[in-house]
Amino acid sequence: MPGPYQPAEDGLQRFNHAPPGAAEAALLACCGSRRWARRLAAHRPYPDLDALLAAADEASYDLSPDDLTEALADERPPGPHPMAPRSAHTALRAAHAAYESRFGHAFVICLAGLRPTDHLNQLLAGIRTRMGNEQDDERAIAADELRRLARARLAHLVSGHPESDPAGAVR
Repeated sequence: MPGPYQPAEDGLQRFNHAPPGAAEAALLACCGSRRWARRLAAHRPYPDLDALLAAADEASYDLSPDDLTEALADERPPGPHPMAPRSAHTALRAAHAAYESRFGHAFVICLAGLRPTDHLNQLLAGIRTRMGNEQDDERAIAADELRRLARARLAHLVSGHPESDPAGAVR
């Protein structure tokens, strides 16, 4: 009988042995920077999840401004829980539109570890708080949130459940 970590080990082994194109495609679903995905795919195999996440962090910190723009362009703004009232959907769409108008890219925030019922409040509070940021400061925050999203998505990918996004973002 497999132990509690077997699915992640199996998922990591599948990732490590996937053809380069398939590995890059899986990685692009975690972060939309082609350079980031190529770099992580090229450094396989990873001995464990921690090594993969450390490599992902390093690649994230090394994103050029153009790489970051590419990755942010691939993001979709996170939405409220499907059962949230219609007014919440409307309010969040308006907040996202204001953010995108000000900063030129989708609002990104990692909601991993939060209950889905808390997502809406975190989204609205995050947008409200970050709307006051200067462009450069917000870009740095967005880059860090993107790194956190990529980590959560990678962990989920190798867990054997790549079909959903654990970080609260819509892809």
